[in-house]
Amino acid sequence: MARTTYDELLDAGVHFGHLTRKWDPKMSQYIFMERNGIHIIDLNKTLTKVEEAAAAIKQIVKSGRKVLFVATKKQAKDIVAEHAKGVNMPFITERWLGGMLTNFATVRKSIKKMSNIDKLTKDGTYSNLSKKERLMIQRERVKLESLLGGIADLNRLPAALFLIDVKKEHIAVSEALKLNIPTFAMVDTNSDPSNIDFPIPANDDATKSISLVTGIIIKAIEEGLDERKREKEDEAEKEAAAAKAKLDTAKPEVAAAPAGGAPAEGGKRKRVAAEAEAPAADKTEE
Repeated sequence: MARTTYDELLDAGVHFGHLTRKWDPKMSQYIFMERNGIHIIDLNKTLTKVEEAAAAIKQIVKSGRKVLFVATKKQAKDIVAEHAKGVNMPFITERWLGGMLTNFATVRKSIKKMSNIDKLTKDGTYSNLSKKERLMIQRERVKLESLLGGIADLNRLPAALFLIDVKKEHIAVSEALKLNIPTFAMVDTNSDPSNIDFPIPANDDATKSISLVTGIIIKAIEEGLDERKREKEDEAEKEAAAAKAKLDTAKPEVAAAPAGGAPAEGGKRKRVAAEAEAPAADKTEE
């Protein structure tokens, strides 16, 4: 079953590109025509590409890895943050810090600093500080939260990136290329799709278009998470069944040990009784 339809893409305005004078020639393969000075994206290719991207991202999530969502443009940040939170995936929506991937260890130190500030407020140390110190710490906490709050639970490099507007997020794309991290992205007619592993030709300025394409990717992630959960449950059931079978085969052996010993003891008693009766029988014969 298709994840979306031609009509849904059309209604969301996914086909509207940029002005013809702003186009990137490398997007020519995804452009259907020109109308009123605007390039029109070929929705048939969009359908194909979004299916490919969704299938690939589903397999990544199914393996238990994380996908980092990146959308710092005004139209996309709220949409992407809400969708990413729904599936417990990391996201960046304020500003991409240079070296966020290539210098991930330093970024983790900043995240740890944020958690240390939280500890200060919980153990009562924060209340013992002066008003000026509390204000400075509070401002720093707000700043760190806005920049790194979306990746607070990201303990290692993400397995993939999903980006809105690769032209705006070119630093993130270049860092992903250096680290061989696969990239999934919405690419408009003014963007270069050559550095993106799974480009989705689509309007990356309209909120409806962003919401539709992001929603398709989120559904694929949900499918991957559900399948992973089912596989874990099946494995747990198989392990439980194997343990039960092993226990059942061991029970007869345990039960056989006393049963085998009893006849031996009983046989010994019978032999002793027979030996005791034997002299009496002999006397009777005499």
